[in-house]
Amino acid sequence: MPGSILVVCTGNVCRSPIAEGLLRSLLEERLGDDAPLVASVGLAAWEGSGATPEAVAAAAELGVDVSGHRARGVAPEIVQAADLVIAMTSSQRDLLAEGFPERAQRIFTLKELVRLLEAEPIGSAERSPAELARLAAERRARGLGRNPHDEDVVDPMGFAFETYRAVAWELEGWCRRLADLMAPAPARAEPGEG
Repeated sequence: MPGSILVVCTGNVCRSPIAEGLLRSLLEERLGDDAPLVASVGLAAWEGSGATPEAVAAAAELGVDVSGHRARGVAPEIVQAADLVIAMTSSQRDLLAEGFPERAQRIFTLKELVRLLEAEPIGSAERSPAELARLAAERRARGLGRNPHDEDVVDPMGFAFETYRAVAWELEGWCRRLADLMAPAPARAEPGEG
């Protein structure tokens, strides 16, 4: 289990705050004080800006409060400190890996990481970052010719609220799948049991 997770998008005012809030909430719900630290930054962040009103509203519909979020840019010390870096797009992942080659083995898109962990046997969430990076590279090599945008979460900036809502729902699904892989939810007792 990583000790810290960094979520990255472009401006750090819509996708990454929603994903940060969702992932933090899901992991804290399951792990309590043992949950990893989850933070977010943007490659072209508007330092100190709040999440967009549409992002705040879309996250609130999912029970997550991002109203206090303040955008931060990508700083070397933040990336260096992260055990796992999750980008919203493949181009963001590639820019981060190019800018921080010593951390490249810890940088994935959200969808890539989930698909990678789901494709591997149980316990893959405990694999070393180097092993996950090797598996991801193999999958990318086998996926040549595949649309690279299959790994992307669409940027809702400038679109109507319905787009923010759709992106928030998509992020909720992927974050829940990642949380299930990192910290499976406790089994619920069936009515009449124990």
